[in-house]
Amino acid sequence: MLRVHFSDGDLSKVRLAARPDALWETILSFHRIRDRRGAQVFGEWRKESRTRLKGETRLLAAVVPTRGYFPDFLTPREGLNGMETGLEAIRATAPERLRGELALLATDRTAPPDRLAPLAEGRSSAVGRLNGALRGYHRAAVEPYWPHIQAHVEADRAARGRALLDGGADELLASLPPMLRWRPPVLEADYPVDRDLHLDGRGLLLQPSFFCRGTPVVYRDPRLAPVLVYPVTHTGSPGADTDPGPSLARLVGATRSAVLGAIGSGCTTSELACRSGVSLASASQHACVLREAGLLVTLRHGNAVLHSLTPLGAALLRGGATAEGSWAKPRERARTTPRAAGRYARNGPVTS
Repeated sequence: MLRVHFSDGDLSKVRLAARPDALWETILSFHRIRDRRGAQVFGEWRKESRTRLKGETRLLAAVVPTRGYFPDFLTPREGLNGMETGLEAIRATAPERLRGELALLATDRTAPPDRLAPLAEGRSSAVGRLNGALRGYHRAAVEPYWPHIQAHVEADRAARGRALLDGGADELLASLPPMLRWRPPVLEADYPVDRDLHLDGRGLLLQPSFFCRGTPVVYRDPRLAPVLVYPVTHTGSPGADTDPGPSLARLVGATRSAVLGAIGSGCTTSELACRSGVSLASASQHACVLREAGLLVTLRHGNAVLHSLTPLGAALLRGGATAEGSWAKPRERARTTPRAAGRYARNGPVTS
C-alpha cells in the first residue's frame, strides 16, 4: 500500500495537471504494449503500434523493465510541456543522478551492464541514443493516438474540477478512482510495495494518465516534487475507435448542433438539457450519438455523468478546418512518422 501523508498546508497546494504528460504516457504505454491485460482498451492499439515498431525497442527495454522500478529521470516535470521539452530535460540530467538511478535499477534485477554503462557514465552520445529511442517509440505508439489520449484526460479533469468546485480539495481527493482512498489526512492507494510519502508542505500534483493501469505511480526519490499519476476511466480503444466513421453523418440539424455547442467546458446530462432547451431524455440520446461519433467523451462522477468535448468536437465547433487531421486514423498517420528506435522498457516511480 502507498500512503501519501498531507500536512496542514498541503491541501491548499493540491494541483491538477493541465494536460497529459508526454513522457509519462510514453513510459507507461511501454508497459502496456508488453502485457496482455486490458485487451478491450489496448488490444487494437498494441497490434497497430507493434506493427510500426517492428520489435525495435531493445534500449528502452534495458532501462524500463516489465515491472518494478524505472528511473525517475525518465519522467521529468517538463514532459507536461511536450515531448521535445521533456527530452531536453532528460538530456540535462546530471551524470551523478544518471549513475545513481541506474544503479538502483541494477539492484532490482540483472541489468545488461554493457548496454547501460555508457548511459550511467553520463556520456552525451548515450543520452542522445536514449532520447532517440524514446522519440521513435513515442512517434510510433503514442503520437498517432494523442487526440484520443487528450480527450480522456480532459474528461477526467472536468470531473475532478467539478469535485474541487463542489467541495474543495477534500472532495477532489475523495473523487479519485477506487484504487485511491482519501482518509484525511492520508491518501491511501493500492501499490506493489509498502510505501509512505510525506508531502511536508510541498503539495501534490495529480496527473491523470491514459496508459496508467491498475495502480497509481509516484517517484521513488522522495526529494523530487511530489507527483501522483493515476489512471483515467476508459471508454474505448485508442486504435479502432479513433475514426468517427459513419456516425458523423448523423450529426445534422440545428438541435444536435446546439447540444454540441452547449457542452462547453463540460456538463452533466441535466445541465446539457437545460442549456440546449431539450428534455433530459433527448439530451441523453443526443449525447449518445455525439459520443459514438467521437465528438465527446463521458465520465461518471458520483450519480451523474459528465460530458466533455473531444479535440474533434472542439474543432468542428471552431469551423472544422483542422478536424480531419486531428482525428486521422493512426495507421494512416503512421506512414509519415519515422520508424521507432530502441526496445521495451519501464520506469522509476513504481509503475502500475
